[in-house]
Amino acid sequence: MKIKILFVSILSILLLFTLTGCGRQEVSENLKELAKVEVKEYEGKDLSSIVDFRENSIAGPQNVDISKYKLKIDGLVENPSDFTYDEILTNTKYTKVVRLDCVEGWSVDILWEGVLVKDLLDKVQVKSSANTVIFYAYDGYSTSLPLSTILDKDMIMAFKMNGVVLPPERGYPFQLVAEDKLGYKWAKWITHIELSSDENYKGYWESRGYSNEANAEN
Repeated sequence: MKIKILFVSILSILLLFTLTGCGRQEVSENLKELAKVEVKEYEGKDLSSIVDFRENSIAGPQNVDISKYKLKIDGLVENPSDFTYDEILTNTKYTKVVRLDCVEGWSVDILWEGVLVKDLLDKVQVKSSANTVIFYAYDGYSTSLPLSTILDKDMIMAFKMNGVVLPPERGYPFQLVAEDKLGYKWAKWITHIELSSDENYKGYWESRGYSNEANAEN
């Protein structure tokens, strides 16, 4: 009986690992090729690899048709606007190494390159009543952060990681680099940014019991 219970327990643990993305996962040929040319070190700091992630998105990797892509920014703004990929990339670009900590227990240190969310918000003129920024993704995912946090942290919306353009598995065309926040705040495949006064807005995982603060331990 004890052996049977132990066997069932092991199976349960393995199933949990699979469902949460903590188990071993296959790496696509695309990612393997990118790993050959990615930056391995930056300013004396060793970087994690583009393959050192777990696939844990709600609907699997998304393939966005960049020829049709538009980033909508609306809500509590004076000038709601849509921006193409190329229009977004005309903004000043910034690079910085930021650690992503996943709630599942793994982490990566990656060199991100992107544009400041602040620069995009300046173009649409955020109203004084706005205090929350909601990010929506191509796969239906959403999450939010306080406007003040995004501005204070100089958060970027990345289009490159370790010197290579984001692959679909990592959020192409844009991923939020939510510095000092757990991974579920790092929205991928961003298609829509809404300025809101609802500071209690809960995104996909937050509405399922995850902390809306999502502070990472550094």
